[in-house]
Order: sequence, then C-alpha cells, then structure tokens
Amino acid sequence: MRTNELVGRHRTHGALAVASRVRMLDALRASERPLDARELAAVCGLHVSTVRFHLDVLSEARLVRSHSEPPRTRGRPRLLYAPACVGDTGGSKPTGYQSLAMILAAHWAEAPAERARRAERAGWAVAREQGFTPRLSPSLAAEESVAQVSGLFAELGFEPELAREGPDLQIRLHACPFRAVAQKHPEVVCSMHLGLLRGALAEVGAPAMTSSLRPFVEPHLCVAHISPAIESAPDTQSPQTPNAANQP
Repeated sequence: MRTNELVGRHRTHGALAVASRVRMLDALRASERPLDARELAAVCGLHVSTVRFHLDVLSEARLVRSHSEPPRTRGRPRLLYAPACVGDTGGSKPTGYQSLAMILAAHWAEAPAERARRAERAGWAVAREQGFTPRLSPSLAAEESVAQVSGLFAELGFEPELAREGPDLQIRLHACPFRAVAQKHPEVVCSMHLGLLRGALAEVGAPAMTSSLRPFVEPHLCVAHISPAIESAPDTQSPQTPNAANQP
C-alpha cells in the first residue's frame, strides 16, 4: 500500500475513534438538511466550540462536506455541514444497484449455507487485495491490529467505533452501506463482512484471536467481537466455516 493511502486510512480511523464525532455523523445522517455548528451542538448536547473542532477533524478526514449558505443579512455566511457519504438507508424502494445486488445474492447458490460459505470466502479475498503492508512488526498487538482493520471498515463507509469490553475488543459499525440487501440476504452480505473482518486480521498479522459478527443488534448498529483465542482455538476461523455470520 502506498504511503499516502496508509496516511489516509489512519486519518479516517482516528477521526472515527472518538464517540462524539460518531454521534455528530449520526446526527448529520439523520437530518433532512445540512446543519450548522450551533444546530449540531444543540442536537448532540455539545459545546459549539467542541463541535467546530470535531467538524474540522471530520472535514480533514473527508467524512463531512461543507458549503456556505448565501448570506441573508450582513456578516459572514453561515457554514453548513452534511455527511460526505450517506450510507444505505434501507428505504422501501430499492435503487437499481440494490435490486441488482438482491438478485445476485438470492441466486448466488441454491442453499443459504452455501451462499454464506461463498460470501465469507469472497470477504477473505477482498481482504487480501487491500495491501496491508508493510507490517510494522512481525506480530502486531491486538489493539493495533484491530485498529488497522477498523480503518478499512471506515474507508468502506461503516462509520466504525472501537470499544473494549473486558479482554475483548469491539468494532461497532454504525452504518452499513449495504443495509437494505443485508436485511434481506444476511447470509450473503453479513458473511462477506465477517470474511473481510477475519481476512483483514490475518493480513495485518494479528495475534491469535477469534472473531464474530452480530448484525443489527440495533436498527443501525452491527458489532464485530474480537477475543483472545484460547489454547485449543485456531488463530482465525476458516473462510469455509458454514453460516459464519449470525443472522438478524
């Protein structure tokens, strides 16, 4: 991977590593129109100065876009913010791409279990194509490894948030770009994302860990769990594991 791509990945992940910024992005996504800093501060319960600071970080990471409203009175024009990439909202009327994806997912294989196996293998293949090199050390610490994988999910539009739960790590995915298709065919979409998770952990040289994915624990939240592997467990689950993702 080129140096500028690595820098961009770390910048994106760093921008989404703070819960307040994720909350601000959620508020912008939920709004029917762009918001200014004062409106966003009121919605999120934050000080306007804090919001402006976070907006600068999100703008630098290209996660929000801004434009000036034409001035109605004298003074500086109002600066409005909107999400740079609005994820799949799962509306009742699917787009052309969603319809195509649903058709392909439904007919990828006859049995749901086989669709899940193929989808997870595809996720592993995508992970291998990401070019997670050079590795900073022969075996990265668990948290550093998961942070790199979280950065990949950030690039794909999942708005991830890293969290710790005892000895386990979580990647809390606040926005699925493929939500409408995932709700109809979780055996394909969620299994592919699980394969991407496991394949990326393997590619970054993560220590022995087990991983799972819980889709739709809330309407707009999926949670990837990463735990230290016990003695008898393999480093990563094989992409041939059937029904890899828990279905919502």
